[in-house]
Amino acid sequence: MSAPDFWDDNEKAQKLIAEMNAVKGGVDQFQALASEYEDLEVLVELLQEEQDESMVGDITSGIAALVKKLEAFELQLLLSQPYDKLNAILELHPGAGGTESQDWAEMLLRMYRRWAEKRDFKVEVLDYLPGDEAGVKSVTLLIKGYNAYGYLKAEKGVHRLVRISPFDASGRRHTSFVSCDVMPEIDDDVEVEIRTEDLKVDTYRSSGAGGQHINTTDSAVRITHIPTGVVVSCQTERSQIKNRERAMKMLRSKLYEKKIEEQQKHLAEIRGEVSDIAWGSQIRSYVFHPYSMVKDHRTQAETGNVGAVMDGELDMFIDAYLRQQIAKPSKDS
Repeated sequence: MSAPDFWDDNEKAQKLIAEMNAVKGGVDQFQALASEYEDLEVLVELLQEEQDESMVGDITSGIAALVKKLEAFELQLLLSQPYDKLNAILELHPGAGGTESQDWAEMLLRMYRRWAEKRDFKVEVLDYLPGDEAGVKSVTLLIKGYNAYGYLKAEKGVHRLVRISPFDASGRRHTSFVSCDVMPEIDDDVEVEIRTEDLKVDTYRSSGAGGQHINTTDSAVRITHIPTGVVVSCQTERSQIKNRERAMKMLRSKLYEKKIEEQQKHLAEIRGEVSDIAWGSQIRSYVFHPYSMVKDHRTQAETGNVGAVMDGELDMFIDAYLRQQIAKPSKDS
């Protein structure tokens, strides 16, 4: 930051400042935890000397509070992979089932927005295709915040809903599926080869949620990477040029993620491990009827408070997933 040319690239400068603030925040948290620990040690010593039972309650509550803070701090330390600190691009795509699945996708969209709000992360809608009767056919979000991808990578997979359908006059129970894809927003300095001749670019008119921000010009952009079949689209900006720039950034992220997945799959084949990294792997079930429960099938973490989960209380599932991943042998071990 003391370099004379630091502010020549404003966007890069802002990223470095955000990273510095995050690291400084971690150091401050550690020092605060150490101070609380020392204070508790002093209280324990006083209790041993004076045998004052009235102090037991304060010490017990102090330890409980410190443990809770320590667990939250530890979770941050688990996010040590190269791209954990980056913003996250999150996509929701309903499965078969028409209105049922599209409504479920909109419920998940609200859930992730609420989760982001609780962390003071910013959410931008990059692409939105409304459902025919209700819900959404597809939606792409950019969730901006330090470690956004590190947290949200735990959400990648298929989310299953079991409930009494509000769209079924007979009141029957329905099962719906929505796939959630999460990738880091890769910086432009990451090398991913994209040839112009491999791209098919289409433009169309934007269609925002609830009829908002509908353009009268073909400003929305859809880019298809022909060799891989990867498709990205963006309609958040009024300018076609800006939408194309954002779409290219999304394409770069998707192609980079695809490259990493292929490398991981190859490593698993060499080891002879059974590894399912397929897009359709079901990760979590949300049951509204005949009982209330949300269960993660990877970690077995579960809760009966479905309402809290749908209001964005996802940290117990994210925490369990990250701890499970850190417990596995790394590819370098």
